[in-house]
Amino acid sequence: MAAEKREFQAEVRHLLHLMIHSLYSNKEIFLRELISNASDACDKLRFEAIADPALLGADELAVELVPDPAAGTLTIKDNGVGMSRDEVIENLGTIARSGTRKFLESLSGDQKKDAQLIGQFGVGFYSAYIVADKVTVLSKRADGEAVRWESDGQGEFTVEPSFKLDRGTEVILHLREDDKEFLEPLRLKSLVRKYSDHIGLPIKLRNDKGELETINQARAFWTRPKSELKDEDYAKFYEQIAHDYQAPLAWAHHKVEGTIEYTSLLYIPSRAPFDLWDREQSRGVQLYVKRVFIMDKAAELLPPYLRFVRGVVDTPDLPLNVSREILQGNRTVEKIRSALVKRVLDLLDDMAANKPDDYAKFWAAFGTVFKEGLVEDQANQERIARLCRFHSTTSDKADVTLEAYVARMPAEQTGIYYLTAETLAAARSSPHLEGFRARNFEVLLLTDRIDEWVVSHLTEFGGKKLVSVARASKDLEAKIETPEKARLEGEFKEVIERLQKALGERVEAVRLSSRLTESPSCLVAGEYALSRRLEEMLRRAGEQAPASRPILEINPTHPLVEKLKATGDDAAFADLGELLFGQALLAEGGQLDDPAGFVRRLNKLLLAGAGAEPSRIIVG
Repeated sequence: MAAEKREFQAEVRHLLHLMIHSLYSNKEIFLRELISNASDACDKLRFEAIADPALLGADELAVELVPDPAAGTLTIKDNGVGMSRDEVIENLGTIARSGTRKFLESLSGDQKKDAQLIGQFGVGFYSAYIVADKVTVLSKRADGEAVRWESDGQGEFTVEPSFKLDRGTEVILHLREDDKEFLEPLRLKSLVRKYSDHIGLPIKLRNDKGELETINQARAFWTRPKSELKDEDYAKFYEQIAHDYQAPLAWAHHKVEGTIEYTSLLYIPSRAPFDLWDREQSRGVQLYVKRVFIMDKAAELLPPYLRFVRGVVDTPDLPLNVSREILQGNRTVEKIRSALVKRVLDLLDDMAANKPDDYAKFWAAFGTVFKEGLVEDQANQERIARLCRFHSTTSDKADVTLEAYVARMPAEQTGIYYLTAETLAAARSSPHLEGFRARNFEVLLLTDRIDEWVVSHLTEFGGKKLVSVARASKDLEAKIETPEKARLEGEFKEVIERLQKALGERVEAVRLSSRLTESPSCLVAGEYALSRRLEEMLRRAGEQAPASRPILEINPTHPLVEKLKATGDDAAFADLGELLFGQALLAEGGQLDDPAGFVRRLNKLLLAGAGAEPSRIIVG
């Protein structure tokens, strides 16, 4: 069959252009990526051989590096699973993964950072074009025909039958003149030691006499005793498995023997991946059974709220033909999962106690995800709650713990006060806080979208109930009431009745406020109703929330409310009442039903002046 010429997918052409013309700051990464691909091919063959042991044959699985100075080529060869013709076209000519587009969008112009992104996004093969002006790939599956793929990276590639007789893949790089340094044995050895020393199969270098020399440890990293491993060894292995070139914050390496046997090596990254919130992305640690690679991301071994954890789990207590279906509900997996959760929480406890700066980095990167555990993991809820960090009215940083909050509560305070808001700035300026600040009650400020969900499940801590300061509650209001309130309620009885009538069905009630000291008005949710913020979030998401009406609270000492009391004209009274309601709605991030009407009433008030200074008219 003659060679067939095809065009690259558009995204691949874009990627190749970047590889050839832009990403030159760290050329040597190409070898790391191609060796990693070759190792993966051997792991895949091991997996397929579980069902068909004859596929392995008698040969040792290995990766070979074959420099040929005369031809100017470097070959990276493996005897792994190999590829069929269709697989070659799919894997090397197109990129179906959604992550590729995000990879392209993530490139910043910072060449060092961009080069480090290559492996993270699973497009490592194309890094060959950083050093090669042409790449030839020969590949053969054990039970298939050989295929030859070739391209100069300019937009097209050819595919044709090959003469290759042995199973596996050979990637032949036709090096540019400036990159012939990668033919030197000492250079290749140093790069393998730097990037690929921990790969669990031999990497062999063929010399000019045709002899092979193993140049890496060729031993699964996690099986080595901790006593012979250094911090830099752990950091390098993390790079290999996570494709993250920022050092991890912490790790835990354990070997467990007994009724269940397994080895685990778990890492806490120092930064969040770009797709942390992409629900389509698979998560989890790598799973090995008797050092045979089984699964790249075994989500069943850790709960979703720990999806940021990277690492390896190796156990002899699962069958080699284990599948995701077998993992689900498997007793051995459940016991390992429970132990791994404890390992991670132990690691975070230690970091929080002994490395607070590192823990602050962890919380900034993964705190929102970790808080999901307060809902998902009831068995560990209190322990997770102790690890959570919050902003509050007394702290500029997200460093407040629930334990510290409870410890400094005044004797007369019976609950843990909190406020949810869209942003930290909105929370700090919320009128709901005024009465609590005046009485020196600390309030936690919760601004993550998940927080509304969290506080509906974490209802108490240390015997203290969590109480929203934006909710109507007799117990809460009793803590911040002033002696004058009873007198003022009599004076404002008629005003409240008129305002209730003017606003109609939009409010459940109108009443004087104990919580306001500066603002003219605020909206609070009923004691058992959905919070105002949760209602707004559901509305924006197009979901229907249970019908509820807010309570409008007014501040009797505010000039606008004093003016409302003095207004006899019903139309002017209604306009001023609408302004008080609209201000309260805007203050908590709500949306006005009639913005133009609100502006018109505000302008009328400003122009009228009513003898008051404008600065007093628009206070709050």
